[in-house]
Amino acid sequence: MTPPGQPSHRKMIDGGLITLFIILLLSGGAVWIKFGPDVFWQTLLADLGFVAVLLPKVAGGVVLAVALGYVLPRERIMALAGPESGVTGLAVAMLAGAIFPGGPAVTFSLTAGLLASGADLAAGVAMVSGWVLLSANRTLIWELSFLPAHFVLVRVLLTLPIPILLGLAVRHLARRRVAAE
Repeated sequence: MTPPGQPSHRKMIDGGLITLFIILLLSGGAVWIKFGPDVFWQTLLADLGFVAVLLPKVAGGVVLAVALGYVLPRERIMALAGPESGVTGLAVAMLAGAIFPGGPAVTFSLTAGLLASGADLAAGVAMVSGWVLLSANRTLIWELSFLPAHFVLVRVLLTLPIPILLGLAVRHLARRRVAAE
């Protein structure tokens, strides 16, 4: 069963999957031709090992996203990060993205769950952009370990408004689309 507000996932094969499969075949063929079957099989086995490690995280993330669509109170999410939440909603989404401690499987799954629970696309864009540009985990552990603090501060201050600006742009485009209909 699909959670409220979330599209059905019955269409399992789409253009993106077909494109990825074609690129996979072409790149695998190129490795076979250029480096030989030994390198091809060695690379394939290493990649399958990576998939075995990654797949449980992705599966858990998908289950989490679907569960969030059921358990989060839709009215509260809409008030906090819905289309009428204004700049404050975008800032909340950006900050949520910035503090997510996980990688893409966690961040994208949480974002999908929040979208299914009533957050608008603009808040989703602000959330993912906040994670990409302002990740507290990456900033504190990696950037401050290698780069001078003043450099990190300038980078953070320059990128701070971008998730909100992207969210505002998405809302503007959505309003224009609705007005055109």
